[in-house]
Amino acid sequence: MDTVTTISIAVLAAVAAAVVTLLVQRSMARSRAKLIIEDAEREAEDIKKNKELQGREQALKITSDAEKQATLRLSKVQSVEAKQKQRELQLNQQQSENQRARNEIEASRNKLNDQFQAVEAKQAQLDTMTASVRQTLEHISGLTSEEAKEKLIQSLKDEAQTAAASYINDIMDEAKMTANKEAKRIIVQTIQRTATETAIENSVSVFHIDSDEIKGRIIGREGRNIRALEAATGIEIIVDDTPEAIVLSGFDPVRREIARLALHQLVSDGRIHPARIEEVVTKVRKQVEDEIIETGKRTAIDLGIHGLHPDLIRMVGKMKYRSSYGQNLLQHSRETANLCAIMAAELGLNPKKARRAGLLHDIGKVPDEEPELPHALLGMKLAEKYKEKPEICNAIGAHHDEIEQTSLLAPIVQVCDAISGARPGARREIVEAYIKRLKDLEQLALSYPGVIKTYAIQAGRELRVIVGADKIDDIETEKLSAEIARRIQDEMTYPGQVKITVIRETRSVSFAK
Repeated sequence: MDTVTTISIAVLAAVAAAVVTLLVQRSMARSRAKLIIEDAEREAEDIKKNKELQGREQALKITSDAEKQATLRLSKVQSVEAKQKQRELQLNQQQSENQRARNEIEASRNKLNDQFQAVEAKQAQLDTMTASVRQTLEHISGLTSEEAKEKLIQSLKDEAQTAAASYINDIMDEAKMTANKEAKRIIVQTIQRTATETAIENSVSVFHIDSDEIKGRIIGREGRNIRALEAATGIEIIVDDTPEAIVLSGFDPVRREIARLALHQLVSDGRIHPARIEEVVTKVRKQVEDEIIETGKRTAIDLGIHGLHPDLIRMVGKMKYRSSYGQNLLQHSRETANLCAIMAAELGLNPKKARRAGLLHDIGKVPDEEPELPHALLGMKLAEKYKEKPEICNAIGAHHDEIEQTSLLAPIVQVCDAISGARPGARREIVEAYIKRLKDLEQLALSYPGVIKTYAIQAGRELRVIVGADKIDDIETEKLSAEIARRIQDEMTYPGQVKITVIRETRSVSFAK
């Protein structure tokens, strides 16, 4: 019992102690809370005071900035007002000056009006006086003013025409003297600047051989080789006692060249018989044709002439084997071309066109066919056919005055052609006439039907006519020979006599396969 009581008392004491402790802690907590609240209030008061101070400072700063901006704006406004006042003063001064200028202009206008009125009054007086004087003059002269004016104008016209005619005559006389002198100077200078050749073409060629033994092989058994060679080339081959030489005679230089080259190949090869002769002649004829084209190209390149038609180039090459009055036609054309270029340059014209016209001016002498036209007109038609320029065609056609000259190139070509042909040693009339006679002989025989080839040989004393065996028989051959002889007697002039030989061959060809 005592133990329980003791425990209860102890518990109560502990509880009491706990209660007392709680009370004490609460009291301490209250006092601490009060202190915290007081500290917070003091801190809040301090913050409040600080914020009020900051607000006042910021308000002062804003007020100061506003005052500064207001002051700045005020100064700007005052500056603008000052400028505006100055501008108003300037405008007032300008208005006053403008007004003064208006007053001066008005005064000048009034003064000019007064002067104009005075001039009009004087003009009226002058018109009155002029009319009075005109009436007096018309009364004295018996002419109206219009008639007097016409007479005065006519008199001035007559005087001017007389003076102009005299002046024109003086100028023309001086121009003629100067033109003659200048033309002579240009021609002499052109001739001096051009190198010329004076070689004359011959109608024979000499073929040199190593020994006279070859002559027998060339003649062949019973002369068959030489007859075949003459028939194939149309050239007379003269084998005489001249040592180591055979003479080829013919008026056509192309034929002579073909015969010379063919004979050279036959002698070099050693095989000489009729079949071989025909084969070699055909081959050489092709080589000569190629050489003609190459000569034309080389000539055009040497003279700086470009764009020639291939047929024109071939004709230029054929000039190498053609002569005009004994003068080589290609050399003559080259010489004329160079003379034309120099003369055109002296006269301020195009030297390239002049050189082209000079080279082509005689192409009418070397056509494939020979129509009945002068060579100048034929050359012009060929140039037109191959699209040469009109002034070049006119220069070709007019260089012998067959047509009217329409360009400045035409008289230049005409003069240079005469210069090239008229120099000493350039031409020989007898040779040209002889060659023309031989050509006429061949053309006459070739005009008959059935005739294949014609060759004038032995300086025109013999005409060989080759006919087709399938077109003419032996009886007609005799008739043809007599007919050609009769026509030659009636239509041609020739020395001595002409032998006409008509050859008809029958060939039978077979092939072994």
